[in-house]
Amino acid sequence: MEYAIKLSRRNTEEQTGGPFGSVIVEIVTGLVKGVGVNRVVPLSCPLLHGETMAIAMATTNLKNFNLGAEGMPAHSLVTSAQPCAMCCGATAWSGVKRLVTGASGSDVESITGFDEGPIHPNWQRQLRQRGIEVVEGVLRNEACEGLEFYVASGGFVYNGSKRRRRF
Repeated sequence: MEYAIKLSRRNTEEQTGGPFGSVIVEIVTGLVKGVGVNRVVPLSCPLLHGETMAIAMATTNLKNFNLGAEGMPAHSLVTSAQPCAMCCGATAWSGVKRLVTGASGSDVESITGFDEGPIHPNWQRQLRQRGIEVVEGVLRNEACEGLEFYVASGGFVYNGSKRRRRF
C-alpha cells in the first residue's frame, strides 16, 4: 500500500494525472507485476484509471489476460483508494484473488469531489462471491493525505458533479 500511495502522490507532484495509484503483486512473493497511476486527463481517455493501468501492465507483462489463470500465482490489486464503478468491474474480470484499498469511496468523493459512479451498494460481497478477498482501509489516513494534497495542489476534478477546479 505504501507504494501505491507513493505512486498517487508522485502523479500529483508531476501533474501527470489524478491522485490514484495501484500495484499488482504476487500474494505469496510480493513481487510487483504491474503498476498504474491515473492518466485520464493527460491521455484524454476516461478508462485510464490507476487500477486499469496496473491490470493492463501486469497482464501484458505476464502475457495472459487472466491474472487468475490455471498455473499462475495468485495476485493482489493494491490501490490507494476504493475502486470506482468501472474499476470494480475490472477487478472482478482481472482474475486477481485479493483487493486491498486505502481511502474509501466516500473519502474520495468528500475530499476531492470526484464522482465514483454507480458502484453496487454491496460491491464487497459481490467481489467475495467471485472469490476475491477484500481488505479495506489499509493506511487510510495516508491515502487520504494524498487526496488532500491533490486538492491543495489545485488538481483538476474531471468528472465531479461540480465540475470545477479545486484550489
